[in-house]
Amino acid sequence: MSLKTLIIILSFFITMSIVFSAQAIHKIIPSESTITEPGADPEKLLEYITTYYPYRLWSLWPNKGKLYKGTEPHGALLTTFVNDTALDSIKKKKGMQDGSIIVKENYTADKKFISLSIMYKIKGYNPEGGDWFWAKYSPDGKTEAYGKVKGCIACHSQKKDNDFIFISPVK
Repeated sequence: MSLKTLIIILSFFITMSIVFSAQAIHKIIPSESTITEPGADPEKLLEYITTYYPYRLWSLWPNKGKLYKGTEPHGALLTTFVNDTALDSIKKKKGMQDGSIIVKENYTADKKFISLSIMYKIKGYNPEGGDWFWAKYSPDGKTEAYGKVKGCIACHSQKKDNDFIFISPVK
C-alpha cells in the first residue's frame, strides 16, 4: 500500500469520526430551538436555569451587587439574578412580564450558601398570587418547596401593588 493511499484512508476515518461525534453530541445536547420553557415543574425549572440558560450568566438585579443585605426567610446575604425578560420588565416599570425569572441565592452572615429561591411568572398559573410559580431548593439541588407556596404568597402579598416584588419598584 502506498503512502498516498494510506493518507487517504486515514483522512476518511478521521472525517467519519468527527461526523459521528458531532451527531452524538447533537443527540445529547438539544439545540436551542428544542428547549422549551419549564412550566410549573420544579425539576424542569432547575434544569432550565442551571443547564440550558445558566442563571449565573444572567444580569444581577439592577443596583444590587452580590451578597447584599437580606432578610428572613431568605438569608442574611442575598445575590439576585434576573433573566432578560425580567430585566426588561424592571427597566420598563410596568410590572413583570410573563416568562420573567428571578433567582435568589440565599446565604448566612458568614457567606455560607443555604438555598436557592425562584420566582417564575407563568401566564394564568395563579392569578391570586400574581401568576408567580415559587420554588426553593437546598444547596444540593433538592426541591424544598414549589408551586403556589402559601408562605411565599402570604409574605409577598404585602407587595401585591408592586407585582409581589420586595427588592425595588417594578411598577
